[in-house]
Amino acid sequence: MTPKQICDKYNALHKEIYDWFDCDFDQFGRTSTPIQTEITQDIFKELQAQGNTFEKIVDQQYCLKCSRFLADRFVRGECPMCHFYDAKGDQCDGCGKLINAIELIKPQCTTCDGTPEVRQSKHIFIDLPKISGDLEAWVADRSKQWSSNAVSFTNTMLKGGLIGRCITRDLKWGTAVPLEEYKNKVFYVWFDAPIGYISITAGYTPEWKKWW
Repeated sequence: MTPKQICDKYNALHKEIYDWFDCDFDQFGRTSTPIQTEITQDIFKELQAQGNTFEKIVDQQYCLKCSRFLADRFVRGECPMCHFYDAKGDQCDGCGKLINAIELIKPQCTTCDGTPEVRQSKHIFIDLPKISGDLEAWVADRSKQWSSNAVSFTNTMLKGGLIGRCITRDLKWGTAVPLEEYKNKVFYVWFDAPIGYISITAGYTPEWKKWW
């Protein structure tokens, strides 16, 4: 099945369940829409214009059998920290630590079980250290309304020091990066997906900016 077919299948199943429970939605949307692409690309262009992004060549796991770079969840292996046997390419479910796919011990492609090799690819990062001061001030002002868990988690990350976060991936499915050099890449889901809350609101009302 294609990613779109999978989304269509589960969209229908979810809607059927909500209908059974007599739950209504003003807007029941998804992120594979033209307005999502428009808003995501606009946010990216603004980040770039403000100098809040940078490029870096990174090492990635590449599967020779599948002829593709492996997204985080398409590679598994042994955690380099706790040695949990089935860690994913972005996080270990054993110890909860964030990891890089190339750090996995005895990595395997989850599609074909083949052993990938490390290759290089250029990506775009958000320069989080550059905006950490503004972010700390914003969190201090807004976190009074948050749960204690949210406050604790956020402050722990801020105290640990922010690092640049990659926002592009070597995939076909997703929101396109509006740069010729990156025409074969898409935005990473954790950059793209949160913007879905904004774009789905935009699909509901032309006054969406007042909500956000």
